[in-house]
Amino acid sequence: MTQRLDYSAIAPDGMAAFAAVHNYIAHSKLRFAIINLVYLRVSQINGCAYCVDMHTRDLLKAGVPNEKLVLLPVWHEASEMFSEHERAALAWCETVTNVVETRVHDEAYEAVRKYFSDKEVVDLTLAISLMNAYNRIAISFRATPAAVKELQTQP
Repeated sequence: MTQRLDYSAIAPDGMAAFAAVHNYIAHSKLRFAIINLVYLRVSQINGCAYCVDMHTRDLLKAGVPNEKLVLLPVWHEASEMFSEHERAALAWCETVTNVVETRVHDEAYEAVRKYFSDKEVVDLTLAISLMNAYNRIAISFRATPAAVKELQTQP
């Protein structure tokens, strides 16, 4: 995969605005694992190799078990691997990411509110929205995943 252009160099102010939202979310009351599981799940849904690679690496570095990451795409069927909070966040991320199909029904909203405060629901939705935007940028301009770059530099 060859990157089409370096969007960060071409539009540094725009990417800095995204980074400011990312920083806001990182300093919210949402737990690191919840945020990054949501980032990873959104990226899986959207098929963003760059972000899947990045967030998988982040979660592994943070000590999240490999088995949990492997089962993330099928978390509904492996629910024992995920806490109630994680399941609520993952369900919300899927319904928000697939908004055209789901229309984010009241049932989905009420389900996430069982485990998160109003502020946390807003912050979680900001995180989901941000990752959807990042995915669209990375996919559009073919950002190269770190794993691919590592392969390209091997002799």
